[in-house]
Amino acid sequence: MSPPIYEGEVAFDAPNANKPCKTWYKVIGDLESDAIPLVALHGGPGAGHNYLAPLVDIYEKFGMPVVFYDQVGCGRSTHFREKMGDDSFWTFELFVLELDNLVNHLKLRQKGFYLFGTSWGGMLGSTYASRNPEGLRKLVISGCPASIPLYMESCKELLAELPKDVRETLEECDRKGDHESEAFQKAAAVWNKRYHCLIDPLPEAIQESSRNLKDDPTSYVTMQGPSEFVIVGTAFKGWEGFKFGHLIEVPTLIINGEHDEECEPYANVGKPRTLHKALRELLHR
Repeated sequence: MSPPIYEGEVAFDAPNANKPCKTWYKVIGDLESDAIPLVALHGGPGAGHNYLAPLVDIYEKFGMPVVFYDQVGCGRSTHFREKMGDDSFWTFELFVLELDNLVNHLKLRQKGFYLFGTSWGGMLGSTYASRNPEGLRKLVISGCPASIPLYMESCKELLAELPKDVRETLEECDRKGDHESEAFQKAAAVWNKRYHCLIDPLPEAIQESSRNLKDDPTSYVTMQGPSEFVIVGTAFKGWEGFKFGHLIEVPTLIINGEHDEECEPYANVGKPRTLHKALRELLHR
């Protein structure tokens, strides 16, 4: 028996958008049931909800409704291609307001809701949870950096493990700002196969999210930068989420994989002084 599915759109008054804006969403299950729903936050920014499709298992196994949505700037929500490079528009606050707007529209405050975020979605989820929004019951963060400066150090270590020709191609393309050439795409594919998704061939849901990013990279390029390896976007550069972790009051589960580029376990083990410094800063706030 197929699960009940409902799709809809909610108007969103995005700051300085200068045009009507909407957020598209899809609900798997019945929000009127007694079960507390899970709201899924996708990564990118700009990847869309598609690759999170396996979360449907949560409804099928436990009867928990799952709410997917495409954040503005990608998928079936409003796009802002004209905002490329506008770091005053593409901010954490934009996406916090959008999430809050969706929660209100779906009337999740009284019954409560869970949040699940991967990658950038985990950064968004932790930021949102640190404000202790009404109704939030639990938070799950998967494959998400706690510090962009530490993530950049980790990327250097992972790049060093790639074949010499691949590493040199990626580094040279970054120096030249060449992220569209065939040479860069081939080298980046090696990185992605080793650290992004080990399944070969790539599942269709992941390919759909990749197409979202290729179709409209505006939010990704503006907030992060042109590649995974060099973070130049104002919104991301210097971000250290662990510094406000103590403000999160709900139970929180943090997940990372053995070959996880963004929450890479052994990179921090290899740099204990850096990690200990971060922890000391956290404990003395």
